[in-house]
Amino acid sequence: MRTRTAHLDDSAQIADLAAQLGYPVAAGEMRSRLNAALDDHDHLVLVGESHDGQIIAWLHATVSRPLVDEPTCQIAGLVVDERSRRTGLGRALMQQAEAWAVHRGLNSVSLRSSVVRHGAHAFYERLGYARIKTQHAYCKRLAP
Repeated sequence: MRTRTAHLDDSAQIADLAAQLGYPVAAGEMRSRLNAALDDHDHLVLVGESHDGQIIAWLHATVSRPLVDEPTCQIAGLVVDERSRRTGLGRALMQQAEAWAVHRGLNSVSLRSSVVRHGAHAFYERLGYARIKTQHAYCKRLAP
């Protein structure tokens, strides 16, 4: 397995993996989103490939600049194919994101994980991440 920066042609496989975690998105829409992220230096999108070149993992990191806190690296998404978990690929992607954050002069990496993803919680804690709070997430859909 190897990791690399995502390419626009990876969008369909990235969309397939997103659906595994309950975030279905059409390949064309993912292509548009990925294109925007790849064009923005405040975004990092990495993929993990199997030995035969299939995308089996991806990570999306962004720079977050809130007014109430210092800038941080926010992990916006991490997906490892369910058949490829516990292989070290997720750890490798996280380590690359952390190195990217350090290179950008950021002092921390943060992320959110659904309360039902107990395996993910244990994974992040093994990597040295600490739960800092529990909160509710709200969303309001706006008409197009």
